[in-house]
Amino acid sequence: MLRSLSALLFLFPALLYSQISPGDLSKAHSKLEGLSNCTKCHVLGEKVTNQKCLDCHSEIRTLINNGRGYHASSDVRNKECFACHSEHHGLGFKLIKFDPGAFDHNKTGYPLTGKHSEVKCQDCHNSGKITDSKIKSRGGTYLGLSRNCSTCHSDKHNKTLGSDCAACHTTEGFSPAKLFNHDKTSFRLRDSHIRVECTGCHKNFATTNDGHLIFSIAKFASCSDCHNDVHEGKFGLNCSNCHNTVSFKSVSLSGFDHNRTKFPLVGSHTKVECSSCHKGSMTSSVKHTYCTDCHSDFHKGQFVKEGTTRDCSECHTPASFSPSSYTIESHNKLNFKLAGSHLSVPCISCHLKGTEFHFANLRRECIDCHNNVHGEELTGKFLPDGKCESCHSVNGWMQVTFDHNTTGFKLVGRHSEINCAACHTDKNDPDNVRYQFASLNSNCINCHQDNHFGQFAAEGKSDCEKCHSFSFWKPAVFNHDNSRFPLTGAHKNADCSKCHKSVVTQEGSFIKYKMEDIRCVTCHS
Repeated sequence: MLRSLSALLFLFPALLYSQISPGDLSKAHSKLEGLSNCTKCHVLGEKVTNQKCLDCHSEIRTLINNGRGYHASSDVRNKECFACHSEHHGLGFKLIKFDPGAFDHNKTGYPLTGKHSEVKCQDCHNSGKITDSKIKSRGGTYLGLSRNCSTCHSDKHNKTLGSDCAACHTTEGFSPAKLFNHDKTSFRLRDSHIRVECTGCHKNFATTNDGHLIFSIAKFASCSDCHNDVHEGKFGLNCSNCHNTVSFKSVSLSGFDHNRTKFPLVGSHTKVECSSCHKGSMTSSVKHTYCTDCHSDFHKGQFVKEGTTRDCSECHTPASFSPSSYTIESHNKLNFKLAGSHLSVPCISCHLKGTEFHFANLRRECIDCHNNVHGEELTGKFLPDGKCESCHSVNGWMQVTFDHNTTGFKLVGRHSEINCAACHTDKNDPDNVRYQFASLNSNCINCHQDNHFGQFAAEGKSDCEKCHSFSFWKPAVFNHDNSRFPLTGAHKNADCSKCHKSVVTQEGSFIKYKMEDIRCVTCHS
């Protein structure tokens, strides 16, 4: 019986297979036709398992294991493969029922956003973009694409910025790179650098032979890598010693050492704005041999000799233009030596005329600087050639060396002790001092009060010397015997007041000395 069955199976295999198989396989699986291939898809005694399908369709297995693609979505992941892809329906049966127009690409885990939503399926899903040769050979497949941007797009940066395009770009458009953050690079943008166009620094924007743009900058550690050194290397490479990124013109002198130049800054020069001297380019040569290279000639050519201006440093220092550093020793080498009170006189007292200073060709006579307080009171005899030296010295105005004996009025007694102004000052106008010399006569009453109310005046002059000396007013040197009434007899012992009575008038009281009537009956009844 068994032998008969075995022979029957051997003789009629097609008949047996036709009884076991439910139908022909689709074209894609047609190579699996035959009873010997059943176990490649089926487990004996069991249904078709996903494991068997994925053993053959390894590309799908890889996607599922990586959680990528449509088959890893929640709609598909837990389904049996045969629920969508059943077999034995004939050679022309389509295992994949797929409508590209109705497909929700979000279920692949790769949503189509921005410009991607406008792209046709075949623009991305074509064999030209599939790198796996096995999948590529199938044709018409939607598998095998990489999610890397370079799969569809050329790398405009020529691999100089890595492969993570999404770190800078969005699907909305390649330019501008909205997600790019320069602060995440090795060169953070600050201040004025923020406002600079990219091409301002990325000079390597020039296209390469294959049309890629180069963004990566190899050198940027030094400012001169991007900026021209306007100082031509004179001050080193560390620009931040003087400049900052806020503005090139915002210069910090604390970092810049001008002493490294040929013109060290000292004194008031340290407070001057750079632009005051550096009027052109900062690299332009600034003349600084003479002070007049920067400063106007305050003295307007007074010190020009043989076409050359004497250097200001002979009188001034950078610390301050005023006061002058011109020394007394230097002044005494001139034709006018400073001595006495002139040593303490400020320069402007002699050299400032109005609003301008004068130094060259100055006259040296006293009256060129001093007012002649004597006016017409001194005649040429006592002021020869207008020279005050005949009476005064530079040590002090009041130190007068005048010989009063030359005037015809010798100073003797108390007169030799009196200050000149006591006699030679007009006392009628104390608020306006006026000295009197030529207009002053030698009459005593010009300086002294006439206590005798003109009793001894003769021809407009009171000759006090007949009774008084220059040493003392009292006692008087009057000799009664020289008068019209010599004292004799009892008159010698009589008190003066017995005869010379006090007289009271509206002008004042005085003692009557000069008697008009000297008869006896005048005093004796």
